[in-house]
Amino acid sequence: MNAVISCVRCGRADAPALTKPPIRSALGTEIAARVCLDCWLEWERAEVMVINELRLNFMDPGATRVLESHLRQFLSLDPPVEAR
Repeated sequence: MNAVISCVRCGRADAPALTKPPIRSALGTEIAARVCLDCWLEWERAEVMVINELRLNFMDPGATRVLESHLRQFLSLDPPVEAR
């Protein structure tokens, strides 16, 4: 049986969980624990638009921070502790 979680973004209490963290980091672990599969798939589509609209260049270290900020806002995740 597939695991279910209570998703912080859509509020569904029986939402299908991700099978593994989508990113190899603490953020990925947080996403897997708090965000459902459907919301993650929505983010994957939105991520492309964010990258293109903001013309993010990942040779610039700040681009990753900008994308993470948009990801956290889109998925309704709290900002990291050091940013508070």
